[in-house]
Amino acid sequence: METLKLCVGDIVELKKPHPCGNKNFKILRVGSDVRVICLACSRDMTIDRVKLERSIKKFIEQAEKS
Repeated sequence: METLKLCVGDIVELKKPHPCGNKNFKILRVGSDVRVICLACSRDMTIDRVKLERSIKKFIEQAEKS
C-alpha cells in the first residue's frame, strides 16, 4: 500500500462530516499521527495516519512544497 504525500497546510475533504457538518480539514502536523483542524468550528484533533488516508475523499488545496 502506497502512502499519500501529506504536507502541513494541505486542505482535504473527508468522506464523513465532522459533527458540526463540515467536511474540510487543514493539516497541522504530519507523522504516524496527523493533527488536523476543522475549518468550520476550529476544533483540532489527532487522527491515526492510516485511518486519515482511508477517509480522504479529495485534496481541496495543496501547500507549496519547497
